[in-house]
Amino acid sequence: MDLSLTTRQEGDHTVVVVGGEIDVYTAPKLREQLIDLVSAGSYHLVVDMEGVEFLDSTGLGVLVGGLKRVRAHDGSLRLVCTQERILKIFRITGLTKVFPIHASVEEALAATD
Repeated sequence: MDLSLTTRQEGDHTVVVVGGEIDVYTAPKLREQLIDLVSAGSYHLVVDMEGVEFLDSTGLGVLVGGLKRVRAHDGSLRLVCTQERILKIFRITGLTKVFPIHASVEEALAATD
């Protein structure tokens, strides 16, 4: 399974729609996308993970790295995820305390962190 990435602007937020698997093989593609967005001045990101079928520790590391990058610019990184198997990974690792996780892109865009 490969990784699909698309981005779009929603006001002052950039929505990154991720599909497929985020693992040791595909995570560098996501890392590059996040680095490019922050380098271009996008500091408020919403990562839509509804299409993600698998997430491993490498993928978690990329998301944490992205969060650190946007926070260095007083930005935010919010996740959209309703899939129990992916949410479980965030709960087990304690990352639900680190990432704001929302049920929809609209909810994430409306949130104030």
